[in-house]
Amino acid sequence: MADMTDDDILAELGVDLAPKKARARTPREERIIAGFEDIVKFREEHGRAPQHGEGRDIFERLYAVRLDRLRVLPDARDLLAEMDVHGLLEASEGDALDDLDDSALLAELGIDAGAEGDITQLRNVRSASERKAAEEVAEAKRCEDFATFKPLFAQVQADLDAGVRTTRPFVRDLGLSKAEILPGEFFILGGHIAYVAKVGDPIKAPNGETDARLRVIYSNGTESDLLLRSLQRALYKDEGGRRISEPVAGPLFEQPSDVEPDQLATGTLYVLRSRSTHPTIAAHRDLIHKIGITGGSVEARIAGAADDATYLLADVDIVATYKLYDIDRSRLEALIHRVLEAVRFDIEIPDRFGKPVRPREWFLVPLPIVDEIVARIGDGTLAGMTYDAKEAALVSIVS
Repeated sequence: MADMTDDDILAELGVDLAPKKARARTPREERIIAGFEDIVKFREEHGRAPQHGEGRDIFERLYAVRLDRLRVLPDARDLLAEMDVHGLLEASEGDALDDLDDSALLAELGIDAGAEGDITQLRNVRSASERKAAEEVAEAKRCEDFATFKPLFAQVQADLDAGVRTTRPFVRDLGLSKAEILPGEFFILGGHIAYVAKVGDPIKAPNGETDARLRVIYSNGTESDLLLRSLQRALYKDEGGRRISEPVAGPLFEQPSDVEPDQLATGTLYVLRSRSTHPTIAAHRDLIHKIGITGGSVEARIAGAADDATYLLADVDIVATYKLYDIDRSRLEALIHRVLEAVRFDIEIPDRFGKPVRPREWFLVPLPIVDEIVARIGDGTLAGMTYDAKEAALVSIVS
C-alpha cells in the first residue's frame, strides 16, 4: 500500500477537511450566550442552579429569572445546547415561573416590561437592587429579646448626648473600597440607632464579593437579618445614615517613647482613697475610691481636701495616676463614671455650713477594676461594658 498522507487518512475516516464558515452571531444571540455563561458560572461555584426567593442575593434572583425565561425560548435552547453541560435548561417539576409571560417575569425583578430590548439585556436593574436593600431593612420583625439590648441603646444615646460618642457620614474608605461593618458597631439608619449584634460566616456572592448575613437590632425594638452588603447600600443611600463612633480613641495613658510632638499631655486621671473616720467609710476603705480627671497637678487639686465635702471632709491618699494624651477630659470622665454608675457610693455628709452634700465621684470598686477600665479605654474595648458588683468584674451589657 502506498504511503498515505494525513489528509488521505482523515478522508478514509470520514473527516470533512473543508473549512467551515464561522456562523455570525446576532447581538441578541451574543447577549443570550453571555447571560447563560453567568448562570453556568453560578452553577459551578455553588453546585446548584440559581433559585428564587426574597432571602436570595439579587444576582441569584436575576439568574433564576433569566434561566426560567431561557427554558421556554426554543431558539435559546438550540443556541445554548452545547454549553448546557449541567442540564440547566431542562425545567424541573414545579418551576414557579414557567407559566408567567415576559411582563410578569420582568416585574419579578422590578424591570419595566415596556423598555426596549429583551430580558438578557437588563437595563433597569437599579430599582430592583435599591428596592431589595430598602425592603430588607424595612422588613424588620419584633426583637423578642430586646430587653437584653435596651440598656445598650440607652448607653449609646447617653454617650451621644454627653458628647462621649460622635457620628459621621457613612462613606467609602478612602473613596475606594466599601466602608467596613463589624460586629458591635452602631449606626443611624432611617432615624433609628442600629446595632450589629452578629456577623455570620462569610459567603461568596455571585458577583465575586464576600458577603455575610447579619443580625441587626434597632432602637425601636425590631431586628432584621439582612445581608452585610444590603446594610452598606442602605446606609449609602440614606441621607441621614451615619456611623456612631467608639466612646474614645487615640493615645490615652502613659506616654510612649515614640509619642508625636503634637500629642500633648492634656491631664491626669487620678484615683484617691479617703482617710475619713466615718464608720461606713472606714469599714470599706480599700473599696471606696474617688475617680476623677484634672488638667493640673493632682497634689494641687487635693490640697485642702479636709475642708471640702467633695473629698468627704477628710484628707486623701493618691492611689494611682494615669497621664492622658490628646483626649477630651470631660468625655473620658463621663465614660468611666457611667461604667461604674451601679456602684456609685451614695453617702450624704454636711458641708462646712451644715448643708447636706452628696459627693458624686466616689465608687465602691476595687483598684484592679480601675486598672482594667484604664486598660480597656486604651485598647478601645470599654464600649458596652459595665461593672457587676456581684461578679466583681466588668461584664458586657449584652451577654
